[in-house]
Amino acid sequence: MKMHQFLQFLNQQLTHWRRQYKTLRRKGKLMRSPKGKTHRRELLRTMLKNVFLFLSKTNEKSKRRKQERALRAKVKSVKTKSSICVVGLDWAYKQRYSVILAIAVVSLTGIIGYKLYNQTQLQLGHPAPQTITAPYTASIEDQKKTEAERKAVSTSSLQVLMLDARINEKINENLQQLLDDGNEIRAVAGAFPFFDPVVLSISTQRYLRSCSESEWQALLSAVENNKNQQQKRIGQTTPAAPNQKRQPRIISKSDSQSLEKTEPVDFSQNTDFTQAVAELESYRLTTSEKSLSLVIAEISQTRQRYIQATAKLLKLETFSSQAVYEESLLLDLSDVEWEKTQMGIHQSIERILTQGIPQGLPKNILQDAVSLQLQTFVPESAETLAKNLLLAVLKPNLQKDEEQTRQNAQKAAAGVPPVMVKVRHGEVIVKKGAQITAWNFEVLEHYHLIRREVKWHELVKLGGVIAIAIGIFVWVERHIDYELRQRDRLLVLLLTLSVPGVIVIGLPYSTWSALGLLLGSFYGPTLGLTVVGLLWPILGISLDMSKAALLAGVGGGILGSYIAQRLRSREELALLGVAIALTQGGIYLLVKILIGQIFGSTWYIVFQEAGLFALSGLGWSVVALGLSPYLEKVFDLVTPIRLAELANPNRPLLKRLATETPGTFQHTLLVATLAEAAAKELGCNVELVRAGTLYHDIGKMHDPLGFIENQMGGPNKHDTEIKDPWKSAEIIKKHVTEGLVMARKHLLPTAIQAFIPEHQGTMLIAYFHHQAQQMAQSDPSLTVDDADFRYDGPIPQSRETGIVMLADSCEAALRSLQASAKSVGEKRSVKDVSTEQALAMLNNILRAKWQDNQLVDSGLKREEMSQIAQIFVDVWQQFHHKRIAYPKLKASSTVRNL
Repeated sequence: MKMHQFLQFLNQQLTHWRRQYKTLRRKGKLMRSPKGKTHRRELLRTMLKNVFLFLSKTNEKSKRRKQERALRAKVKSVKTKSSICVVGLDWAYKQRYSVILAIAVVSLTGIIGYKLYNQTQLQLGHPAPQTITAPYTASIEDQKKTEAERKAVSTSSLQVLMLDARINEKINENLQQLLDDGNEIRAVAGAFPFFDPVVLSISTQRYLRSCSESEWQALLSAVENNKNQQQKRIGQTTPAAPNQKRQPRIISKSDSQSLEKTEPVDFSQNTDFTQAVAELESYRLTTSEKSLSLVIAEISQTRQRYIQATAKLLKLETFSSQAVYEESLLLDLSDVEWEKTQMGIHQSIERILTQGIPQGLPKNILQDAVSLQLQTFVPESAETLAKNLLLAVLKPNLQKDEEQTRQNAQKAAAGVPPVMVKVRHGEVIVKKGAQITAWNFEVLEHYHLIRREVKWHELVKLGGVIAIAIGIFVWVERHIDYELRQRDRLLVLLLTLSVPGVIVIGLPYSTWSALGLLLGSFYGPTLGLTVVGLLWPILGISLDMSKAALLAGVGGGILGSYIAQRLRSREELALLGVAIALTQGGIYLLVKILIGQIFGSTWYIVFQEAGLFALSGLGWSVVALGLSPYLEKVFDLVTPIRLAELANPNRPLLKRLATETPGTFQHTLLVATLAEAAAKELGCNVELVRAGTLYHDIGKMHDPLGFIENQMGGPNKHDTEIKDPWKSAEIIKKHVTEGLVMARKHLLPTAIQAFIPEHQGTMLIAYFHHQAQQMAQSDPSLTVDDADFRYDGPIPQSRETGIVMLADSCEAALRSLQASAKSVGEKRSVKDVSTEQALAMLNNILRAKWQDNQLVDSGLKREEMSQIAQIFVDVWQQFHHKRIAYPKLKASSTVRNL
């Protein structure tokens, strides 16, 4: 075969060369000349080049054939493998429901029963099935002894103390309050000394101010007697001047009565008394009688103030918990001494607090420390008072630094080496029938003699329980209105797995609140409560967890499942998260109260745990709110909140619809009103109907003027430009396909996209179909196929889309009826003219839709058609209610008024 191709090619080349030779010969270029040699060389080069190209092409063809054969073999094998994969995928798709159920059973069993994977045959505290000896010599750590030694070292480590600034501040406040009380009492008593110490000594002034009234009266009498005796001694008995009055003795009424009743007392033996008399007598001699009288009057006033201050001090000591001030200590100090005392007290307490007062410090040590400090800063006469003040307010201000103490204890414990025990080869670890102790278990674990295994029997039992629970879930699923897709079942499984998954990783604050909130929001309270209720006993039996924690989590999940779908905004869901948090914390606290744990010494731990459970409920609710929009997008879910967001007229697609096709937008709003009223009456999803209706005609934006509601009374392009019913029908049908393209581009949910084709179903575009039939009658060459004038469908697959189909058809009919009613005359209202006519017309339209089999898959019943028609008419009447007829004004009066 190759030789034949070569000879054929060579023949073609020889023919080509012969022709070229004749041409060159004819032109005289093959003569014996230098140029002729050049041309001959070129000719020879051309021949060799052609031969090489032929051979290379032949090799390339052979290589290409080999590659093609290998490629065919590879494609054949790939097709074989792909066919196997296709068959497998096809089988998995057909059995997808059973596959998801199997995945649910396996995954839940695997996570909830995680403890059954690595169980030991030999259990701590159980008898040994046989005598076990050490297979080889090894040094094994005795963890119990090591832990005991480390604990002892940790306990004996020194505590780290730190100053508590709040206690210091409180101590200073109490001290300042006591000093303020002392200042107030001293202010009542007045300044001290109250007279010149050169004339009257400090001790005398202290005595004169504080002596009893009887002593004071006796002192005045002694001064008066000394005066009389001195006058007699010097013989001066001059009578008093007529304008002078004799200085009266200052005796109160009560004292005079007491003096009359009691015998006079001799105070001459009292040193303070005699010194006071002497100093007063000396002052009288050095000055005058009048000056002495003024001094005596001043002493009397000071005594009165002193009595008031003493009464106030007594009252203060009565209401105080401990006696700090004493009359002889506080009021006997001079003003200078009191100022020094206050400054010394502040300095002393500052130093004492800086050094710190530990808990449990003996009282005598604190007293000695206070006395030592006061000796330096306080006058000697005020030391007792200052000591009383400080001891009254001082208290321990050093508290244990928990973190630093713990770190020191950890360092000390870490420095303790492990206690190692040498186990020799052949040494008996545990005898047959003997109870396995903790030390035996550690040794067996070291030698890998524990014999760990998977508890298949327990796993199968757990799987059976989970399978029964899933069966109950499937039964509930088939009895609710919401039809779950495979992706919905997958989402329910993932959310369910999150609860035991979080518990398995060691976190007691599981995702109950998020589970209930999301399931209730996505699929309703029945499904959410079913999942929470089934998961509750399974986790309670299978996992070792606190019953209070389990009940708290279940309570939050139940509350979220029950209420979530009733809410219509993210803010309400956030408030629900707060309610879930309070519920979880409250249930945990209530359970602890019922079992009596809150009444022990660890009550504060119970309150702390209750707060943590409340915070965990709030935290998981926030996580659920954050994940909700993403889960709605990924799993193509519609919730009341998302439907409300999609129905917002400020959404980009609806704003474009209102701007580019205002007539269609008005038509959409009217259809939405009709459909909402019917959906509410029939118990359908009103939010879904509202949102779906707003987007059902978005495809008309591809050619707004192709639809009469957007022509605003202008020329109809179907009559003026197109003039072809087939093309017009294509334009009308295209609003469905273009609408689906726009919906997918803007990531609208599938439930919303379903309204776009299903609201038209497979209905006939009657107007252009009739035009085509008329044209076919006049032109026999034209044939009319009904399929060209029918929408592609599908017909409505839900009650919601069926209602929108009916509302869409009836809105146009009611609008045309309104227009015809107006054309009759303005004097008759729409209600008076066409109520029964409108009802009859709508019943005909709905009957035609039913007979055209447009509603067979929608779930709507035949007897509901008349009810829907009545609802549409009632809403239409509310839109076009009767108005008041205003009187017409005459033109002349109008002009005159202007």
